[in-house]
Amino acid sequence: MASEEASLRALESLMTEFFHDCTTNERKREIEELLNNFAQQVGAWRFCLYFLSSTRNDYVMMYSLTVFENLINKMWLGVPSQDKMEIRSCLPKLLLAHHKTLPYFIRNKLCKVIVDIGRQDWPMFYHDFFTNILQLIQSPVTTPLGLIMLKTTSEELACPREDLSVARKEELRKLLLDQVQTVLGLLTGILETVWDKHSVTAATPPPSPTSGESGDLLSNLLQSPNSAKLLNQPIPILDVESEYVCSLALECLAHLFSWIPLSASITPSLLTTIFHFARFGCDTRARKMASVNGSSQNCVLGQERGRLGVLAMSCINELMSKNCVPMEFEEYLLRMFQQTFYLLQKITKDNNAHTVKSRLEELDESYIEKFTDFLRLFVSVHLRRIESYSQFPVVEFLTLLFKYTFHQPTHEGYFSCLDIWTLFLDYLTSKIKSRLGDKEAVLNRYEDALVLLLTEVLNRIQFRYNQAQLEELDDETLDDDQTEWQRYLRQSLEVVAKVMELLPTHAFSTLFPVLQDNLEVYLGLQQFVVTSGSGHRLNITAENDCRRLHCSLRDLSSLLQAVGRLAEYFIGDVFAARFNDALTVVERLVKVTLYGSQIKLYNIETAVPSVLKPDLIDVHAQSLAALQAYSHWLAQYCSEAHRQNTQQFVTLISTTMDAITPLISTKVQDKLLLSACHLLVSLATTVRPVFLISIPAVQKVFNRITDASAQRLVDKAQVLVCRALSNTLLLPWPNLPESEQQWPLRSINHTSLISALSRDYRNLKPSAAAPQRKVPLDDTKVIIHQTLSVLEDIVENISGESTKSRQICYQSLQESVQVSLALFPAFIHQSDVTDEMLSFFLTLFRGLRVQMGVPFTEQIIQTFLNMFTREQLAESILHEGSTGCRVVEKFLKILQVVVQEPGQVFKPFLPSIIALCMEQVYPIIAERPSPDVKAELFELLFRTLHHNWRYFFKSTILASVQRGIAEEQMENEPQFSAIMQAFGQSFLQPDIHLFKQNLFYLETLNTKQKLYHKKIFRTTMLFQFVNVLLQVLVHKSHDLLQEEIGIAIYNMASVDFDGFFAAFLPEFLTSCDGVDANQKNVLGRNFKMDRVRREGQAAGKDLPSFTQNVHRLVNDLRYYRLCNDSLPPGTVKL
Repeated sequence: MASEEASLRALESLMTEFFHDCTTNERKREIEELLNNFAQQVGAWRFCLYFLSSTRNDYVMMYSLTVFENLINKMWLGVPSQDKMEIRSCLPKLLLAHHKTLPYFIRNKLCKVIVDIGRQDWPMFYHDFFTNILQLIQSPVTTPLGLIMLKTTSEELACPREDLSVARKEELRKLLLDQVQTVLGLLTGILETVWDKHSVTAATPPPSPTSGESGDLLSNLLQSPNSAKLLNQPIPILDVESEYVCSLALECLAHLFSWIPLSASITPSLLTTIFHFARFGCDTRARKMASVNGSSQNCVLGQERGRLGVLAMSCINELMSKNCVPMEFEEYLLRMFQQTFYLLQKITKDNNAHTVKSRLEELDESYIEKFTDFLRLFVSVHLRRIESYSQFPVVEFLTLLFKYTFHQPTHEGYFSCLDIWTLFLDYLTSKIKSRLGDKEAVLNRYEDALVLLLTEVLNRIQFRYNQAQLEELDDETLDDDQTEWQRYLRQSLEVVAKVMELLPTHAFSTLFPVLQDNLEVYLGLQQFVVTSGSGHRLNITAENDCRRLHCSLRDLSSLLQAVGRLAEYFIGDVFAARFNDALTVVERLVKVTLYGSQIKLYNIETAVPSVLKPDLIDVHAQSLAALQAYSHWLAQYCSEAHRQNTQQFVTLISTTMDAITPLISTKVQDKLLLSACHLLVSLATTVRPVFLISIPAVQKVFNRITDASAQRLVDKAQVLVCRALSNTLLLPWPNLPESEQQWPLRSINHTSLISALSRDYRNLKPSAAAPQRKVPLDDTKVIIHQTLSVLEDIVENISGESTKSRQICYQSLQESVQVSLALFPAFIHQSDVTDEMLSFFLTLFRGLRVQMGVPFTEQIIQTFLNMFTREQLAESILHEGSTGCRVVEKFLKILQVVVQEPGQVFKPFLPSIIALCMEQVYPIIAERPSPDVKAELFELLFRTLHHNWRYFFKSTILASVQRGIAEEQMENEPQFSAIMQAFGQSFLQPDIHLFKQNLFYLETLNTKQKLYHKKIFRTTMLFQFVNVLLQVLVHKSHDLLQEEIGIAIYNMASVDFDGFFAAFLPEFLTSCDGVDANQKNVLGRNFKMDRVRREGQAAGKDLPSFTQNVHRLVNDLRYYRLCNDSLPPGTVKL
């Protein structure tokens, strides 16, 4: 005993030293090693048992329990049965003796260790494990302890980790399911007993406005007055012990509900009891009493009661989240909804004493979150099921949800409720689409609710009605590319748009008058503009007027976005029916944009420049963006106007151009400039009026862009304006025959446009007379960047258009393309320039390769292949960082386009492309951990195989007819094998994205080209791939892809099931280390070979049971290795 005593003292001092602030990391490592060595000793657990019963040092107790945990989970198989019996008997006794005095974290850890023993030994060697838990729960003194044990058992046994065999996992789940009814009965009893005991003793409160509320809604929700009466009982005041027991019972229920199926075991009385406890969350009285009485204990009590409500709602939400509902459980669900909506009514009941919002503010934030989760689950999972019940009043529910939504105390809460409305609107839209005959009936039922929702959401985005809340929103910090204010506005506008889709007329008549009011203010500003010495000034200076103007401008900006968001509901089939409404909107927008540009509000001086100037710029930019949103409507109007030749359309477009042109200037702020450029692009690309090029304003822009002396716009704007001008000349006019497209004239104009844009660039070409560049390198780089960004964008935007457009485009570009090719070798060591040049060539190859013609395309490819030598590739990839890698990736992308080209034109390049990949690029990147270049290289290899299958497998139709299944001639076998080997190697690397991509490529080649069936693959590679994929599963290195790997293994094995079972599987098991012969036999037997073989050969489709067996094999192999590693050395295994 002395040695145990001495060991304990030594351990205590070591632990104290370890956690002391002054202990060095080196000393900590020494102590850690010492403790680990002690834990590994045979019989260390005996010391730990003594330590646990004799110490009060938390660190020592935690260490001792960790030793037991390690022993049970990793070494249990090798522990003598006598020792196991002793441990099974001592630890529960220790827990019973000390559970009241142990710190909670030590007690919970001890419970977990005992449950771990049960996980290994129950019921065979530890038959009273679960009975003991039930007894603990039934004895009032140990009820809390029993509940902690029960929850831990549910956590550890229902969804155990992988350190058990699949058979044991299945056995444990079945054993637990057998106990569910008993356990739920016990938990119901505990909760009912506490409730009843305290209800009887609760003093009868004076009648309050809430205690007798039955109202029409409540009688609608609850058929039986009895239920309403039950739910209206006053909430009892619980003592601390009872609250603790109830919270543990509810935690147990929440975990049990997460995995048990919905069944009759979940009784009506249990559900009713859970709802009783859910009422604790919406009981503001208890919280108020706590704060009035002031003592900290009362505050804690109030919080605890709120927590019971949160736990009860967690239980309800676990049940709600199950999508698969048995028929017999539907009635229970209905009852649950009725009871929850009673709670919702209670929360949103509006008394004079205090408003709904202040009541929601008083409730626990977590309770509100849980309640919102419940409502989301109800709408997304169960509404379609419940709506058909005549006794469930959906419209009244929406009324409650409306009150709940618009009284949320936090922005996050409001966002979550808007999500619920979005789900509801989606549900309604899909219901109407699937039952068009009932459309009117459905809409009439919900019309009032939807109009109310629309009005309130619109009010919420306006400072006029909601200034205090909106000013709290952050409009500066970006999160996921949007500020808090932008997210608020976007989510609100999505709801507005969805209502518009369902009720277009109502939505428009609600929104347009509000927009009109704010527009009047904006358009009225002209009378306040006065001329001052330095320019124009807005003569509004009173602080109150400035604030009101600020709010009105912010609202106008939001409403312009709303009007833009609704543009899609005026086009297509409803164009004619809603023409007048759309025309009214577009005319107003054109007027507003012209007004802003004419009186130059963006450059005006104001009394509060930091606030009002950004507001004025934003309104102007939003009016242009809203008008741009109607470009598809204008395009439809254009085709109608073409037939009627209406002057009204011409005026709309000309006036829009008058609004845009003054803004295309370096003196205009970027935000406004870019909005104008985007609108110009939409007019040129989407609307395409025939007369656009002849409008004086467009000519003005043309002259400005081609004038060498004019100051260049910022890059993005320059690119957009050039795209618009190019598209005006290149895109075919709608509704006109080819003969009236004026291609010759447009071609001349386009050539002069491109000539002007590329003037400086073309002068860079080294000629015989002046081979050396006279321009400094930095200036050259600027010219290359500016020109290629514009030209590349022009090509990209024309790539999907008609042949004629692409021909004209290439004619204009031809000289610039040749200059680029001539300059390329000179800049091969400047990776930033090479990157831009290759981007340009990639876009050319994708869009204009037919127009470039075969000889020139071949010249380009040959130039690149010559330039990218092994040394150059190594320099780019290894020494030039991300830009160098990008250059190589772009080069490989160009080759991807080449190998995909149908026909024989580029086939001669295949050998050199494959050689470049396998002999030059692959050796450089194969062993690098970095994923750079790899994805592009493997995509190129995949495209090479996929689009050039006959380069490797020659198949004649005659041969396939004669033999049934053609056994093709194989050509270029070494190259094919090298590519496949590279794919195999990639599965041994940690990059999960590359693994997923390459697995997908192999599966695609099998689906499209029967890769796995080819003789070379079947005989020399198939089982190597299966082996690699199985090893990946065993090592858990790519666990996220388990399912995809399982399917791929099946697809490979199904090519030769006999070979898989007879040869591969035994060989694979033989090569597995860490398992003995008997375990290998069990693993082989468990693969259920016969069934898979029979079904697999008969139907060839027994994928589910095969993949299940693969995962079983992997799990059990890992489990056996774990067991064997834990056995003491020299153990004899039978």
